[in-house]
Order: sequence, then C-alpha cells, then structure tokens
Amino acid sequence: MITLALSKGRIFEETLPLLRAAGIEVLDDPEQSRKLILATRNPLVRVVLVRASDVPTYVQYGGADLGVTGLDTLIEHGSQGLYQPLDLQIAKCRISVAVRSDFDYESAVRQGSRLKVATKYVSIAREFFAAKGVHVDMIKLYGSMELAPLTGLADAIVDLVSTGGTLKANNLVEVERIMDISSRLVVNQAALKLKRDEIRSIINAFEQAMTAEPT
Repeated sequence: MITLALSKGRIFEETLPLLRAAGIEVLDDPEQSRKLILATRNPLVRVVLVRASDVPTYVQYGGADLGVTGLDTLIEHGSQGLYQPLDLQIAKCRISVAVRSDFDYESAVRQGSRLKVATKYVSIAREFFAAKGVHVDMIKLYGSMELAPLTGLADAIVDLVSTGGTLKANNLVEVERIMDISSRLVVNQAALKLKRDEIRSIINAFEQAMTAEPT
C-alpha cells in the first residue's frame, strides 16, 4: 500500500491532474466527505488528508510514503529524512513583507529601527531580515496575519501572497518579495528503498504530466 499525504484546498485540487496522469483517481471529494483517508481507484494507493504544516512530518516519520507540500512549509519544518525529487510547479505564490499603507517601511529600515514582525514563517523571516541587517522582534501568529499591523501588534507581516487582494482589502501594501513558492513532491527515504518501483512509477508519471502540460 502506498500512502500519499495531501492537504485540503489548492494543493489538493492542483495535485489531482498529476494523480490522474499516474492512474490514481481519488474516489471522494474532501470538501464533501468527512473521511480523512480517501480510497482511490488503484487499490494499492490511498490518500490521507492532513494539515498543510503536518505533511512533511507524516512523510518524515512514515505515516505517509510521499506527500505534496509547499516550499514554505518545507523550509520551516526542515527537510531531514525527506527526498525531494520534483518541484511540481503548482500552488504558486510568494512570501512577502507587507505593512500598513501609511507606514514608511523604507525609512524605518534605513534608519535602523527595530521592527515588530508578525508571521508564522519565523525561520524564513528571521533569515531574511538578518541578511539585510534589520533588527526585528518576531511575533508568531497562526492566522489572520493582516490584523497584526492594523491593531498595532506589529509593524509588518511576513506572509504568503497570491493575488494581493487580501492585503489591499485590509489597507496593507506589499513592500518586499522574499521568495517565490511552489509545491514539492516529498518522499520518505526508507519507503523509497522498500517500495522503489511503485513510488518511482508515480514520480515518473508526475514528471511526464508536468512536461506534457507545463503550468
């Protein structure tokens, strides 16, 4: 049995065409079903639904043989014990710094001000600001990041940005782009040895589908 870890939402939806290319069709819609383990038309493959931040953990410790997760999650989690054969080029977005539209970010950085930064991407944010020589106090949040500057909790946020619509709706502006993000296929290294043929066939099918229909 091959177990694939996915998270609900955009990654799940954008992984489906790749799964179909590998001859794997998920039988349940996760938005309609309460099941956390989804069968596929291939009796030897199943999908487990976990939180996006937990996908690397499930794969690393063998709860799943492989999974699909964003580069942002991988960086924050660390990639120990994970083989990363493919950048799937799906669920694309970026990690950026954003502030209130009336906050003079450039001036604050230039003057060496100490910034309060709210984010759930603490490792990424800390490394980015350290490389710039900017002193920051990190405030870890798990959701509604846009509220932090609006309530005075933070001067800036570091968060995922796709269209920028949410920032605009909350009177925030993107001031620096830290990195582009897409989703990776990750594989448990022990599973790759024990189930090499089955996993390699999935990797190859994904790769061929990406070549046939570049995103």
